[in-house]
Amino acid sequence: MKKFFALLMFASIANVAAAADVVANAKAAKVEMCIGCHGIPGYKATFPEVYSVPMIGGQSAKYIENALNAYKKGERKHPSMRGIAASMSDQEIADVAAYYAQQTAQTAKK
Repeated sequence: MKKFFALLMFASIANVAAAADVVANAKAAKVEMCIGCHGIPGYKATFPEVYSVPMIGGQSAKYIENALNAYKKGERKHPSMRGIAASMSDQEIADVAAYYAQQTAQTAKK
């Protein structure tokens, strides 16, 4: 039983250490899938219903991280975004959030 608790304690510490290693890097952001919708002013997605896609350039990094994590957990329901967010690591989410946060609304439209 002591070995089990020691192993559980070690796994918990490893998870905390791994989470602490996430440092946002806007230059490493993989935004190819994002640009197709979020980079087009006035774009409307039609799956599963007509939906006006928000421009996210200039939005706060924390907001974007929270939104992507909510899609990943299923707390937000848009199926396309849920699928994309589910495939992203914590590092990728932080990088994408940093990338869009450093943009202004104008640079996001270009």
